[in-house]
Amino acid sequence: MSTTSSRVELCPLTLADQDEFCSLVRASAELFGPYMQLPTNAAEFQRWMGRFDDGTNLGFLIRVRESGVAAGTVNINSIIRGRYQGASLGYAAFAPSAGRGYMADGLALVLRHAFEELRLHRLEANIQPANKPSLALVRRLGFRYEGLSPDYLYIAGAWRDHERWAIGAPDPWTPDPSLPEV
Repeated sequence: MSTTSSRVELCPLTLADQDEFCSLVRASAELFGPYMQLPTNAAEFQRWMGRFDDGTNLGFLIRVRESGVAAGTVNINSIIRGRYQGASLGYAAFAPSAGRGYMADGLALVLRHAFEELRLHRLEANIQPANKPSLALVRRLGFRYEGLSPDYLYIAGAWRDHERWAIGAPDPWTPDPSLPEV
């Protein structure tokens, strides 16, 4: 897996990241607003990490190579094989590093990993319409707009509408062995 670019590296999220992760989430509360709910303390982090146990969700930190600081987090969620061969992305920049292009670099690594190593065919990103920085990021990475999903996710005490954006694997694509032949 190519996990580095000139500026960032993609690191699997582990239990050892708990203190740094929760501290950065707390520091980013204003940035996340109604868009994200991530664990802010040890108990929440421990529960949240359970989502990665069965391999259908993968979690990563995007680290700045020069300093080792975590610039953001990204998950490949709900990996489905068979005829679908897709997943959804969840991601968040951490406030101390936001706006410097680290998330674009890190998500480009995630896309490469998802399409080349995991051999997924499709990735979706579902974004609240008011989250302009996130919408600009997926546009910059080549995602296409597919529509609005009303009341899509329950975040911060309310059902939130989300725009659905997707990107397909580049050609040529090598299918995962779980893809049926007919």
